[in-house]
This record gives sequence, structure tokens and C-alpha cells, in this order.
Amino acid sequence: MRVGSFVLAAQFPGQGQGEPLHRAVRSAEVAEEAGLDAVWLAEHHFVPYGTCPSAVTLAALLLGRTRRIRVGTAVSVLPTAHPVALGEQAALLHVTSGGRFSLGVGRGGPWVDLEVFGTGLGAYEQGFPESLDLLLRWLREPSVAASGERFSFREVPVVPRPAEALTDAPGPEVVIACTSPASVRLAAERGLPMLLGMHVGDEEKAEMVASWRRWARAAGRPAGEIAGAAHVSAGVCQIADRRTDAVETLLKTMPGWLKQGLDAHVTVDGRARAMRDPHAYTELLCGLHPVGTARLAADRLAATSERTGITRFALLTEGSGDLAATEENLRRLGAEVLPRLR
Repeated sequence: MRVGSFVLAAQFPGQGQGEPLHRAVRSAEVAEEAGLDAVWLAEHHFVPYGTCPSAVTLAALLLGRTRRIRVGTAVSVLPTAHPVALGEQAALLHVTSGGRFSLGVGRGGPWVDLEVFGTGLGAYEQGFPESLDLLLRWLREPSVAASGERFSFREVPVVPRPAEALTDAPGPEVVIACTSPASVRLAAERGLPMLLGMHVGDEEKAEMVASWRRWARAAGRPAGEIAGAAHVSAGVCQIADRRTDAVETLLKTMPGWLKQGLDAHVTVDGRARAMRDPHAYTELLCGLHPVGTARLAADRLAATSERTGITRFALLTEGSGDLAATEENLRRLGAEVLPRLR
């Protein structure tokens, strides 16, 4: 089992935009010191829900600040990026980091981002498979041409080639954020592991993993690849001496962040949005994830792994909104929880 931190660079009420970014950088350094396996970086535009607009850029900084830990995007939003540009960045980080970079990609949402970056609603609603396949070709082939609906260009060489890295991996790992049956099938047919959201419980995650395996077998993926797929489960983690203290910490801070952050999202076409109640959502997250004592946290992670077959976790540890508290939470996760799992 591999446990990493999930970094949103969340801007809590009363904070400026620099504070969550500083917390993001420092918490990644502490995650490595604490013995965690990975840091996963979120990407958002124009909202305080997360103040990092380029997960791949922040990943570059953190790869330079660390020596051991894996750094991944969770996720780079593919409909607002050119897949070749993102592929070049991913290849660069793979080569220069010695293979410590993971590229997580996803569809994002129907947000105003699509208007600002000029890609349009079609990139979100229909264009994700074409973008994904072009990205994968860029990361695996020596030269690439395109003749699709959205991308058409003559053959060009891939520079730098991910395979040139001094590592056993031919290129950076690619993970897909999956929130629907269609995205599960897309990931399975390409043999790519899934990143499953923190709003989803064990039962639904187990069903998604089972669906992924069925679709992968139907697509003729190798049996070893299917058995060894390292899916990632996102969640929330808060360690305290008593469960009530851990829950209280998150209930004091997270609802305000969630309301401020989620309210700021603007749809590109004016479609109605269903908003979660921030307090009820925080309570749900506390019930689903390792929030409580170190023993409870270890037991809950082990139970999730047993029920779902998932072996990797990306845990949000910044739910207090405070840097010192986040650092302590990470150190307790490393010192008190990980030994119980290993």
C-alpha cells in the first residue's frame, strides 16, 4: 500500500492567495520528510477552491525541492490544454526527475475556463478521447502526426523522448480521473489506472474497479496489466488523539472553504449547478475517510484497500487550513499510521 498527500492549495476564508501556495510547497517537503510515497497536485482556474492554476508547473518546482517522493498531477485538465504541449512538459519532468513524475489528467468541468482558453464546450463534452489518445501517442512514440477533428498537423519528432530517461519506465505514468461509467471504460480500454474522487465511498469505488476490469478484459488488455493496475483513491485525512477532535477540526474550517470555493465556479453556458451543502459534505468526508486516531486511520485505509483492491491513496491533509497544523498532520500520518500499514 502506498500513501500520498493530495494538495489542493485551498484558499480558506480570510486568507490571501499566496498563503495556500506556500502551504502547498511546504507540505510537499514535509510529506517527503514524513515518509509518504507521493504528492498529488490539483489544478483549478479562477476560484479559491484551489489556487494552483498549473499542476504541472508546481510539480516541476516540487520535483526540484525533493529527492525521493513521487510527484503527480491530480489532475491536469486536458480540455483546456493542448495535449502535445502537456505531453512535452510531462516528458521533460519524467526525464529530468529520473522517472518520479506521474501525469494525472481529467475532463474538469463545463466551466468558464473553456471560454477563457478558447477551447470551447466541445473540448469538454466530446473532445476528451481525442486529446487523451494524442497525449498518449506523444508519450510513447518517436514521432507523431494528427488528423482528427480537433488536432491536425504534419509529423513532427518528439523531443525530448520520455524513453530517453535513465529509468526502467518508458515514459511517465498516466492516470485518469474517473467520475462516470464512460470515463471508467475509457481508462480501461487504454489500460490506464483510475483516480477516484474523495466524494465516493468504498462500495462505489469497488464497483468502478470491477467495471474497469471487465472493460479492460473486453478490450484485450494483458492479464498482468489488469491485475497490477495501481488505481488511486482520493480522500481526507486528519489525525488526532480522539476522533471527535479530528472531526471538530475539519467541521470548523472545511465548510467555509467549500462554500467559498464551490460558489465561485461559473459554467460556460449558464447551465444549472447542483450544490452540495458544505457542512453535510464535510460530515460525509469525515465518515468515509481516515479522520480520527492513528489506529482508526490505518484500519480505515486497510479496509478500503481490502474492499476495493485499491493500493494507492491521495489524502487531503490541509483541511485545517493552517500550515503548522498541516505539517503536524503529515508527520503523524507518517510516524503513526504508515507503520501500522507496512
